[in-house]
Amino acid sequence: MIKRFCYLICVSFLAVNAVACSNTPGTTAGKKSAGETTTASASISVRPQAQGVAFEPFIVYQDKNSRNKYTPSGYMPTGDCLNLDDAWQHDVKEGKTCTRIVYDVACSWEGRKWAGMYWQNPPDNWGTRKGGYNLTGAVRLVFWAKGEMGGERIEEFRTGGLGGSQTYPDTDTAIIGPVILTKEWKEYTIDLRGKDLSYISGGFAWVTNVDANPHHCTFYLDNIRFE
Repeated sequence: MIKRFCYLICVSFLAVNAVACSNTPGTTAGKKSAGETTTASASISVRPQAQGVAFEPFIVYQDKNSRNKYTPSGYMPTGDCLNLDDAWQHDVKEGKTCTRIVYDVACSWEGRKWAGMYWQNPPDNWGTRKGGYNLTGAVRLVFWAKGEMGGERIEEFRTGGLGGSQTYPDTDTAIIGPVILTKEWKEYTIDLRGKDLSYISGGFAWVTNVDANPHHCTFYLDNIRFE
């Protein structure tokens, strides 16, 4: 219960400041951010679309070599117990690749006992640099996910909520969870209606822990986009 209580405190603080529970959040020393070469680091904003015009899909991740707008670079708390492959080619949902994430539970038991990942713009940006997109007009964030064995539990999937105490914080956040994954691909939706999406550097994130996954946690993500 003490472990669970400490984790819940960390996750609650994460909603205000995504750098909580880590001395140096982001990519660990020597770890290269996945997809780093394909994501622009400029602080580019998407112009709000005219009223009455449908929001054009804005891609967080589609394929490894797609023009993805965010990079999976925000390892939490340190990334020591995570392995991410965003060019996985086996049993993908759409296109040629998907993202495979291995959360090393045995490793995590010896450390912080929780882990997570942010897709950021620019890479490794925790709100200290410009890079937020204006996604005004989007009404949902949609993604596909599945577990390797089924039963993997992700405590939160979210968008926004990054850099609450930093110079360039996200303007809002939206969350679903907990989510228990199945072995089959399933589409999930985060409702964005009523949210202030005028500046979002943390496009997508997930968080889980060893209490929810005491033995294993490998899962897959594909076609993450704002609509």
